[in-house]
Amino acid sequence: MKLRKNIATSEEGFVFNPGTGDSFSTNPIGAEIIGLMKLDKTPPEIIAAICEKFDVDPKQFEKDLDDFKSQLVDSNILE
Repeated sequence: MKLRKNIATSEEGFVFNPGTGDSFSTNPIGAEIIGLMKLDKTPPEIIAAICEKFDVDPKQFEKDLDDFKSQLVDSNILE
């Protein structure tokens, strides 16, 4: 789970792909996930960090993370 090198992001959750010109915004949890991906954190590390910082159920978040990753792949954000 690695972001493409040319992807521009902000701490507020703005994501820009200069290769396609596409951009989108995420919610605070999405921004945190992308920040953790930029630090090369593994999915279990991301799950642990998000569940510690936000009040989310680990089992549900694992499913949500898979959905989010699928959206990032569809948007050509992940390698």
